[in-house]
Formats: sequence, structure tokens, C-alpha cells
Amino acid sequence: MTVHDRLARPSSRRPAMRLQASAHRGDSARFRENTLPAIRSAIAAGAEFVEIDVRVTSDGFVIVLHDPTLQRLWGLPVAVTDVPLSTVQELGDPDDRPPLLTEVLALFPGTASTLLIDMDDPSLAEPAYRVAAEAGAGASIAWCGHLDGMRTIRSLDPAARIWMPWAADRAPTPAEIVQLRPECINCEVLTMTAHLVEQIHDLGCSVTVWTVDDEFTMRWAKKIGVDTVTTNRLGRLRRVADEEAPGPASPGEELDLDAALAVARGLGEWAIGYSSTADPGQIDTKKDAADLVTQVDVAVERHVRDVIGQRFPHHDFVGEEMGGAARPGVPCWYLDPVDGTANFANRIPWNAFSLALVVDRDPQIAVVADPWRGDLFEAVRDRGARLNGTPLVLPAGDHLSDGALPDAGDDRTHAGPGDPDPLSGRIVSTELADQLPWPGMIDMLGRLGARYCTMRIMGSGTMSLVGVAAGRGVGAVIGKFGPVDHLAAALIVQEAGGVVLDSRGERTLFPVDGGIMAASPSAAATLHALWQEAVAASVGD
Repeated sequence: MTVHDRLARPSSRRPAMRLQASAHRGDSARFRENTLPAIRSAIAAGAEFVEIDVRVTSDGFVIVLHDPTLQRLWGLPVAVTDVPLSTVQELGDPDDRPPLLTEVLALFPGTASTLLIDMDDPSLAEPAYRVAAEAGAGASIAWCGHLDGMRTIRSLDPAARIWMPWAADRAPTPAEIVQLRPECINCEVLTMTAHLVEQIHDLGCSVTVWTVDDEFTMRWAKKIGVDTVTTNRLGRLRRVADEEAPGPASPGEELDLDAALAVARGLGEWAIGYSSTADPGQIDTKKDAADLVTQVDVAVERHVRDVIGQRFPHHDFVGEEMGGAARPGVPCWYLDPVDGTANFANRIPWNAFSLALVVDRDPQIAVVADPWRGDLFEAVRDRGARLNGTPLVLPAGDHLSDGALPDAGDDRTHAGPGDPDPLSGRIVSTELADQLPWPGMIDMLGRLGARYCTMRIMGSGTMSLVGVAAGRGVGAVIGKFGPVDHLAAALIVQEAGGVVLDSRGERTLFPVDGGIMAASPSAAATLHALWQEAVAASVGD
């Protein structure tokens, strides 16, 4: 069937099929990537596709290796194109060195696996194709990688099985695929949505996403109808493929906090892996030159919206980049995909992923992920907070047990003779209001300094607040509360035993206006009074 025949078919959903595996560089979780043992293991495990990479030596031999040099795997800072095959064949044990493509091709006859040959350089297409053609590989091979390389393959073989690379967040048009006539559209996972899967299927093509190693994203890909997942974790994908997927929540269904936490935690874990390795890409501005947004901000929010929309289609969503609104009585998710975008865009490793589930301004679930340290904070209302699975419990202090706060001039806010000052020798974090100090911030800096307490401005309100839950500083003051930035961290601090207050001194996680403060119990009253003294002084000035 030609691509024209496929495009002429009426639109329809495909019947559900078992999620297929594309073993990335073979069974690379168990064996060195792109080696004969890794490839044999992937075939034995029943991978529908075994993906490999190719390079060409200086004397024209096609070998199986991902990198253009021998530096990463062999410690040799030389390009593959500058060394002969004999040098490659001296790199250790035969089962541990880059094999010839001919050796790999010989493993596939009589198996149910297809060899998927990938290339990041279009000049590799013709030599790799010639080797495969001479081996008579035929239908047991598929091709993916550089678009120009795929064009070369198509020109050499009208019947070749091609996976067309695609990076846009829309489906290709019939005109864009007619030249290659691909059997599959090969996409980065962040561009994928359920609607995009349906559109690609309507073109008569299957859908692959790469590279997915966590179970949560595997389950999501399976749910939205992705056909094949490229993974380094072949066994994990096999387990997910055989699971019975949970259905979407229904309107009016009682909120399942455990299910919501599982989704939020999975997204946080995924964000750690993605955001710590992603390039910011194009950097744009929003309201001014200091208010930045990167391609990663947008891509992460799009992915989180799609995942939550699939699992909880009747929930509301408010995001930093795409907005939204909450309705009374309806669970609503608040997301900042990259809190601290200016840091991220300037390659400063201090930003966070912040996600909270809220009902009527009352936070129920919170997850904050620090991609650079691999930290995952989480909390459930009235069930405590955790950091990487370990409970967070701040020590109780000599604070006002009734929750009331003294006036700014009350002597109880200051250490008396012989009483330790809860701020002395400690650190209080804050953040700028956009790129400028908030009213009273400079005055507060001086007041803290007089008490031998240091103020820090790190560039992420989420990180400043959530650090209090882990004892990273005695408190944090944010001049202006923002729900997408601060809700998740506020719930985590409260569930860890900290004190969260608004500008008026009221215990609330969702202030109606003004700022928000989080502090250890022993320092909360003192810090809040100092904050309000500083604000009042700035107004007087």
C-alpha cells in the first residue's frame, strides 16, 4: 500500500495494540551499548526493534557505534573517521568492542526482531545501505535518523522501511511525508499528545517516542496510543506493556489522593531527568527583558498538561506559561514547569519543577523537583512531607502555640538576656519582585544583618520556600505570593512542621494578596515581625 492509499483512507482510531519496544543501542541497561551481547540480549528479550548506530572507519568499514569519537567509551580522543578498522578491533574483548555492521546483521535472520539502523550524519546512509543490501537483509531492517539520510535511503530503495524524524508539536502534512513514505513517525516524547497520536495514525503511520526510561512516562505513552517506545530499560517497558492501564477519573468521582500523588510524583521524577539534560533552546521574553521563557518551560508544561488531562480529564489546570483558571469545587493543578527560568536560561543550576493539586484554595498534593540535585519533595495534606522518600520533620520550637503572632514591637519577638536569638547565625532566603527588590527588602536585609543573620537571593521562589522544610535555612520571605510558584512549596513546609504565614500573620497556604513567609517553628514569630517592621519602615520612607 502506498502512502497515497493510506492518506485516502477515512479517519479512524486504530484498535489497541501491545506497546512495542525499540531497544536503544540494544539491551543497554545490561550490556555495553551497541555491542554484540547487548544486541543478542535485546533479541532474546523479544524486542520488536533493536536500534543501533553506525559509523565509518578511515578505511571504509561500517561499524556499530554511537559517538563520532572513541573518547567516551574508550578514552581515546580520536575520531572514528581517522582510524582504520584494525585500531577498532584492538579495543579490548571481541564482545566489548564496536562490531562490524555485517556481524550485527547476521544475528537477525530467523528472529522476530527488526534491526533499526540510526544515523545522525546523512553521509552514513549510503555506506550503511550498501552493507545491508549486500547482506540481503531486506525487510528485517528499518532506518531512522537524520532526515537527509532518510531521503538518501529512499532514493536507494523504494521499498525501504523508514522512520521519519519529526520534532514539531503538530502532525506532518500529507505533502511533508509523501517523498519519504514512512511507516513510522519518530518523535521526541515531549512533543507527543493524544491528539497528535491520532493525527499521525490518520496519516497511516505508526508513532514512536524516544527515549523513555521511566515507568510513569511509559504508561502515559501506552495510554495515549503510542505504538513503540525507544528505551534503555527493556525489561521495565515489557512490564508496563503487560499491565492493565487505569482508566481516567470520572466527573463527580471522589478525589483519590493516592492516585493524584502517584501522577504528580511520576511527573516530578520525569522532570528531574528531562530538565537536568535539556538545552534551554530558544529564549524569549514575556512582559519585559528580565522575564524569560525557554522552550523547556513550554515543552514541560505541555507534557504535564497532557498527562494530567489523560488521567484526570475533569480537573482544571493553571500553568505558568499557558494560564488557566480554577472553578469552585473542582480540583485544580497549579504548575510552574521551570521556576527560576532566568537561572536555567543562564546555565545556573538552581531552578525547580513545582506542581500542586488544590481544591477551593486548599492545597492537597504537592511535588517539587530539583533537577540538579535529583531531590524530590512531596506532601499530602495532613499526611506529612517527604524528601526522596524520607519523612521531613522540623523540630518543634518555642513558638506561639495558639498560632497568633505578636505585634512588631512586642518584646516576645526579640531574644531577651540569656535567650538565644533564633535568627543569629542563620540564613533567611528571599527573592526579587521580578528583577527589583520588593518594598522593605533592603530594610529587612539591614535588620537581619544587625542580628547576625544573612539574607540570600538565589533566583527561585519555589526553592527558597521548600528548602525550609529540609532545614536549609531558618526561613524564607517572598514579597509577592504567586500560586504556581509557591503553593507546592508552602504545603510541603507546613506538612514538615514548619510555619507558613501571609503578610497579615495568618496561617494560610494561599494568600489572597501580599507575600508569604515560611519558617522553622522557633523563628516564625521573630522573622514575621521583622518582615512587617521592614515593610512598615519602607512605607514610612
